[in-house]
Amino acid sequence: MRENISSVLICVFLFFNISTCTATTAAADWWEDSSLYQIYPRSWKDSDGDGIGDLNGITEKLEYLKEIGITATWLSPIFKSPMSDFGYDISNFYEVDPIFGSLDDFDKLIKKAKKIGIKIILDFVPNHSSDECEWFQKSVERKDGYDDFYVWENGLDDPNNPGKKLPPSNWVSIFGGKMWTWNDKRQQFYLHQFQVKQPDLNYKNTKVREEMIKVLKFWLDRGVDGFRIDAVPHIFEKVNADGTYPDEPLSGSTSDPEKYEYLDHIYTKDQYETVELLYEWRSYLNKYQEENGGETRILLAEAYSPINVIDQYFGNGTHFGAHLPFNFNLMGLRGSSNARDLETSIKNWMDVMWNKHKTANWVLGNHDNNRIAYNFGKEKVDLVNVIITALPGATVTYYGEEIGMSNVETQCTEISCDSRDPERTPFQWTDGKSAGFSSSSKTWLPISDDYKKVNVKVQRGADRSTLNIFKELQKLKRSPAYKAFKDNGGWSYGAINDQVFQVIRSSPQDEYRILVNFGDKLEEIGPLSNSIEDNENIMEYFLLTSHSPHRRGEKVNLKSIYMMPFEAVVLKRIIKK
Repeated sequence: MRENISSVLICVFLFFNISTCTATTAAADWWEDSSLYQIYPRSWKDSDGDGIGDLNGITEKLEYLKEIGITATWLSPIFKSPMSDFGYDISNFYEVDPIFGSLDDFDKLIKKAKKIGIKIILDFVPNHSSDECEWFQKSVERKDGYDDFYVWENGLDDPNNPGKKLPPSNWVSIFGGKMWTWNDKRQQFYLHQFQVKQPDLNYKNTKVREEMIKVLKFWLDRGVDGFRIDAVPHIFEKVNADGTYPDEPLSGSTSDPEKYEYLDHIYTKDQYETVELLYEWRSYLNKYQEENGGETRILLAEAYSPINVIDQYFGNGTHFGAHLPFNFNLMGLRGSSNARDLETSIKNWMDVMWNKHKTANWVLGNHDNNRIAYNFGKEKVDLVNVIITALPGATVTYYGEEIGMSNVETQCTEISCDSRDPERTPFQWTDGKSAGFSSSSKTWLPISDDYKKVNVKVQRGADRSTLNIFKELQKLKRSPAYKAFKDNGGWSYGAINDQVFQVIRSSPQDEYRILVNFGDKLEEIGPLSNSIEDNENIMEYFLLTSHSPHRRGEKVNLKSIYMMPFEAVVLKRIIKK
């Protein structure tokens, strides 16, 4: 059983073969059904006019998160960095980069967040540091205590060039090219799963583990509510008993030996030692809470891994790892995906993580992946937001998805030339200068051309805007029916036909039916109830997207319902005792 949670889950297959579950569960912890929000600090709000977002900008706009129903926000890296990988190459884990502000600015952010009830989660990047980090420089010089702080290896003798060395293995880095780079000063290769400027830390060294615990404590003491752990699957690599490194087999997916996809990464990803390391960090967070009180500090884990591995990252029944290993299942869907595809993706997660651990979370975007509007089409942004909020568990919203921001075509700038720039552009606050993101007309990435219409200011005043629908969905998430797994309620989900998807949330007090038409044609559905009593078949329209012709409060009979193309609705029934 999970810590502090006792639960019973009963699932059967009922009408339309929709998976139906009821649950009786003790009070859930705050993170289990939370609304999480990712801020990319460079792009959320610029407070000083340099065209780059910063901590004071986040502090300035924290009330907005409260307005839209967010529980906690996690910040992409704010630590000191040469910015070769925009903060994921950390040169000092204990300092804020001057681009974003100072530790004093961070403390002010924490103080305000606690005052208004928004939790702050930091990005924790444990796999590697920058090559400009003091630790790496000391390791290059073989200084005491740092000699094996990173993964160093002599390499193999080159049979064709006496005196020359070849990399210890054929491993290819995630960003392409060899995973091993020669250091002339040290006369050894160092490992880097990512950029050449991001050397991997050596977690077989207990001093590295101790140092990273110190990093966690430093930020916990400053008041953070948890950490999102970056690149979890890559922390450990396979080492043979004789200390050599095994070559990885060819994948067969590409003939280019410089591409990451060239190899099947059975030795450089998802090693069991990584699972045990997560258990170690979780244990430390539990201990910290016991000693310092307060609410649960959580771990979020970024792991693009198979569900059986995600299962291990959460826990094994006796040890616990990440509170929420991110669920990226739905990110494989596209605009051409239909209701049955959605059902399959949801079921793949629920069959393991919900049925076994009673936990779920839903992620549709982040700083490394295209936005919802790009993947699904602008007309389906509301549909996706409706679905993921209707499902049980936590939701993770990437900044801008609540107003329907899309990818922005970008060109190389003085600051950036990254393939991930299109989903990292400045947040669109208003229809004014630089979309209200900055007082400067020159921003680090360009503002979207659609900012005059797609912005917070305009959408606040539009009844069925993406923003206002998002806000209403967050309110629904706090209703008795949406919290059914805490009470004696239930929920069900499934495809009614190829295009229409349904979720039912119910409690002793109320019931909601969420219907979403992913297709571009009119759909007639029903009957959705097998009751012979007419009054039990009547529900009312409670929430409607912009493609719906109905009005809130209008009655509908579950025996037959017509749904317009791209329409999503929430029907409500108040259960009278």
